Amino acid sequence: MTAARRRPCSDQSLARNDPMYGTASAGHAWMLLELSGGWGHSAFLQSPSVIDPELGRAIVRRAEKAGMRIAAIRRHGRRSAPPLWRWFIAHSDVGSEAMYRGEVNDPRDYLELALDGSDGTRSAEPLVAICAHGKHDQCCAVRGRGATAAIAADYPQITWECSHLGGDRFAATMLILPEGLCYGRVDTTDSARLVRLYFDGRLDNDFLRGRTSLPHPAQAAQYFVREAHGGDRISSLAPLEVKRGEGQVRVLLRGESGPIEVVVNEEHSEPLLSQCDAKHPGRVRVYTLASISAP
Repeated sequence: MTAARRRPCSDQSLARNDPMYGTASAGHAWMLLELSGGWGHSAFLQSPSVIDPELGRAIVRRAEKAGMRIAAIRRHGRRSAPPLWRWFIAHSDVGSEAMYRGEVNDPRDYLELALDGSDGTRSAEPLVAICAHGKHDQCCAVRGRGATAAIAADYPQITWECSHLGGDRFAATMLILPEGLCYGRVDTTDSARLVRLYFDGRLDNDFLRGRTSLPHPAQAAQYFVREAHGGDRISSLAPLEVKRGEGQVRVLLRGESGPIEVVVNEEHSEPLLSQCDAKHPGRVRVYTLASISAP
């Protein structure tokens, strides 16, 4: 069956009940740049009406060389006003989270931004980015734009559409910076509630894919501890150690009463199509719980 005729990848993922925990895209530092307009399959390389592709390529290479994740952002809804060129740089490592914001006069100025954010001002508010990159995957267009509208109704100043975040089968996907909280299937719940929880210093374990600055086994270990013992504080369960073995990963987390040891099995799924336009099924990494104990 062709990609155009088969069920959307997010519908297939829901039917399989694919686990979302332990799947947050990696990112210790993020650069989000406003590109107001229609995006091609690659927002920076294939959107000539918005940004010159050669300029976009240079910007992406600079960010990636510095080990940063880069994404395009735009406001939800019609964009008839002259474009602004706003930017955000976020550092998401646990315990040193920070975000800076600013604005430039021309997209060429994106090439000159200080990568530590020092060209801007420190942001007192978070940034909520929902993938609505329809040219990359149809699920992001259908599910992402609806979720963006729902969140923007309550939080218009901090809500943005963004380009590809990864995990299309979990659309609608959402990123909250600077902490790097990555959520999935946010259109299937009260998506604005997830932001309200954030302002209370809390998270929703059922929809959280993980924190982008943490290794995937640590993301999964946090999920299993919260699932078994409760707790929803964003600041809890910081990883102390991640040690890989043969088919298993031992994760030591900081608990309220002392360290918590979690052992997870590292396995692979049955072959699946992880994107709507995927040509061939592939196996993806999944984690199952082996044990939880206090050492």
